[in-house]
Amino acid sequence: MSDAEPTDDATAEYRAAGDEGTSERDRRAVGDEPPADADPDAAARGGLYALAARALTEPDERLHEALESGALDRECRRLLDRTTLDVEPPDLTTDDDRETVCARFNDLFVLGHTTVEDRTDGSIDAEGPSVSLYESGYRPEASWNDVNLDLARAYDYFGVEVDEQRRENHDHYRLELEFAGYLCRREAAVDPDAARARLDFLDRHLAVLSEGVADALDGEPGTGYYGELADFCRRLVAADTDDLADRLEGSDP
Repeated sequence: MSDAEPTDDATAEYRAAGDEGTSERDRRAVGDEPPADADPDAAARGGLYALAARALTEPDERLHEALESGALDRECRRLLDRTTLDVEPPDLTTDDDRETVCARFNDLFVLGHTTVEDRTDGSIDAEGPSVSLYESGYRPEASWNDVNLDLARAYDYFGVEVDEQRRENHDHYRLELEFAGYLCRREAAVDPDAARARLDFLDRHLAVLSEGVADALDGEPGTGYYGELADFCRRLVAADTDDLADRLEGSDP
């Protein structure tokens, strides 16, 4: 996802304002700083959503190093400490090599399962991935088109668009996490009204997706840090939603 003006790669922005107690290696692992005058709480929430979006990928060498060294875990805890949210941090570490983590990601989210139904003629039964990363997979009451059209309108309203090279639908989990992070940073820096837009987005979209993915991963064996991440995202979205509703409406959403 990128901003129409200026271009802003949310997946690279792990850092919230300030770098106290953070090593140079951690800074390389977790990205750049937002504006120095940004509201620290909103900026930190934006950093958490961006961190989660980046962590929810098949790890490249940089991400695996951050997992293996503990840099990603430390940054997540540091960001949480800068918010007023009461959310337990996840364990975003791994002892597995990169190939094992990549295989786990593909088994859970990409490849799916194939079984031989009839060995006499070689017929097979191919299923999709064990866990869908698309909101429409958890919205039986809504069509794929309705979900993605609503998201496309929201992205367009705030001047962001899906990177065409990524070839992901608008309802992909990573894109929705990035958009939530963008709304946090917009609130922190230039637009306090973005908080209300974030409440609406979380309530109608990201809460459904985060619940669905976390529940689906609960039923899978050997999820590694992805299970921790999904459960954390569910708790983060719920806490952020409740806090926004309390601040903006004085009641639960």
